[in-house]
Amino acid sequence: MEIGAITWNLFHGRDFPPDPALRTWRSRLRRITERNATHVQVNRELFREFAQVLCAADWDVALLQECPPRWSAGLAATCEAKAQRSLTSRNWFRPVSGILGHWNPDLLGSWEGGSNLILIRGPGAGGPLDHRDLVLRRRPERRTMAFARLASGLCVANLHASTSPPLATAEVRHAVEAAVAWAGESPVILGGDFNLRPRQTQLFEELARQFGLSAPTGPDAIDHILGRGLEIVDPPEAWPPEARELPCEGLRVRLSDHAPVEARFATRDG
Repeated sequence: MEIGAITWNLFHGRDFPPDPALRTWRSRLRRITERNATHVQVNRELFREFAQVLCAADWDVALLQECPPRWSAGLAATCEAKAQRSLTSRNWFRPVSGILGHWNPDLLGSWEGGSNLILIRGPGAGGPLDHRDLVLRRRPERRTMAFARLASGLCVANLHASTSPPLATAEVRHAVEAAVAWAGESPVILGGDFNLRPRQTQLFEELARQFGLSAPTGPDAIDHILGRGLEIVDPPEAWPPEARELPCEGLRVRLSDHAPVEARFATRDG
């Protein structure tokens, strides 16, 4: 059986045009759409656009970070998927922050609060049979891992590590140790925004050697999908920028400041 996996940092449901000149304070404060010859910068709710891209992608398991918590049920329903959500940082004033984030997402930014969201469809979508959250760090930012064991037996873990490499290294190692312990002998897919580039750390070699988790996306990537107990059919690869763009007002809107990364695995029993 083959399993398609995707990981995507949703940038709190915001767009991110390639031209920095479009990311203005005028747009942030007054919700004015900025334009150049090819792209727009919009400051509005983009749930439908993100859902459209996610639904059209080929995946059985989606690992999403910086997902607005208010989006989790809607994304699951739209994608006809099961969901497992783990709240991360700055979720102190929900639902007030959700209302403000819906009205002016660029002004509120990460202060709306965030979550790591696992979506499951296709093989194993009858589950998850078991799910857990792990708090990786409480200070200076709450960092968590969402974990799910699917009906097929596959175990899936999703995390967003700190931007500081020393903190991220400790968090990823902690997440891997917990996920592998919870999974036991079952196959594992672990992915997310690690905020670690393989070119700058030996951690990925350590994870492959000690836990059998391979392979990172690329030497300069920070978004990764690792597998254990699975054959790699298609190694992790980031989408080209235009793949996360949609038509908007005669131009293009680019979703998130991260490109989705996708990979395909196969169970070793076929």
